[in-house]
Parts: sequence; C-alpha cells; structure tokens
Amino acid sequence: METKEYLDYIANEIHRTIVATVDDEGLPVTAAIDMMDSDEKSLYFLTAKGKGFYDRLKKREFLALTAMKGEDTMSSVAVSIRGKVRELGYDKIPELFEKNPYMRKIYPTEESMQALTVFQIYEGSGEWFDLSKKPIERASFTFGGVVKKAEGYFITDKCIGCGSCVAVCPQNCIIQDEMPFVIEQEHCLHCGNYMTACHVDAVERR
Repeated sequence: METKEYLDYIANEIHRTIVATVDDEGLPVTAAIDMMDSDEKSLYFLTAKGKGFYDRLKKREFLALTAMKGEDTMSSVAVSIRGKVRELGYDKIPELFEKNPYMRKIYPTEESMQALTVFQIYEGSGEWFDLSKKPIERASFTFGGVVKKAEGYFITDKCIGCGSCVAVCPQNCIIQDEMPFVIEQEHCLHCGNYMTACHVDAVERR
C-alpha cells in the first residue's frame, strides 16, 4: 500500500482514533478523536478551542495516535502514527462537516461551530500491523518529507547458520536458504527473541 492508502484507511475505514498528547508535567494524555479527512500527505481533524486537548496541541505541535479495526485481537488491523500538527483554523470546517454530517448533531448552528478549529497532521511516520494475517503483516510508511528509516531486527554477516533464531521465531519468518539468514521484515513481530537466542551476536536492532 502507498502512504495515501494508509491515511485514507485511517480516515475512511476506521475513522475513530485514540490520540496521545503530553501535558505540562510531561505526562501522556489520551483522547478519542475522529480523523475526518485525508489526502496524499495529511490527516485532518477538528477540536474545540476551549479544550485542554487544543492547548496541548498548540504547545507541543506533536501527537501520536492509534486506530484499530476488528472484532477482537486476532481479527484486527492497527495503524499507528506519530507526527507534527499545525492549526489551520476555521476555513476547512464547512468541508469537514459536509463529509461528516453527524457533526451537525453535536454543533447544530453556525454560531456553535465557531468554537471549532481544524488541525492537520502534516509530517510524520506510521506503522501498519495486521494480526488477522498468518504470518502477521506489518509495514511502515512516512509522509510530509520524513525520510523512511529501516527499523527492526536484522541478521548480520556474523551469522553462522546455526538456526538458533529459527527455533524461537513465533512467526517462522526467517529465510534460511541464504547466508546470512534473512528476517522477513513484513512478517516480524519485533518480539526480540532473535537477539537473546543468537550465540554469536549476529542480530542487530535498528
């Protein structure tokens, strides 16, 4: 999937997310926030200017969120994002109300809508995690010019092919027909078993 598809999935398929910000004491605070629109490099949501959530966004200009879809753990897709936010103001409010007409039940008049403002998540990185697949499926993505970094566990040239890592991998995602062995990143749980099992320190975490 391309970045735009991940962002569209959050806004249109999941919609309701749990967003984390940080308060003045440096402690995390969560809130349920609907992602109301997306494009190829952004997510858009709104909030009322009287809320503590608004103050935290203005002070930190950063958030993290997780969106989940599924009936239970083993049927769920989760998409997580962390990135920079900026306030766009009122101009996009009518467009977001048009796309999300239920908002009229919460803010029914033009006057009441004046309490709202729009924020854009415009630069960041994300991760897709699908536990409904066997083996599990994961992918990372970036947007807004952020350079994508290779993250996870990697087997280096120190590998001697002993198979210790294979024995402890819960997803059977190690390719053994080449040296060094290779971890299929798109199926790795990041459980860390490889590092503790490897007797020659051939596994790196990046």
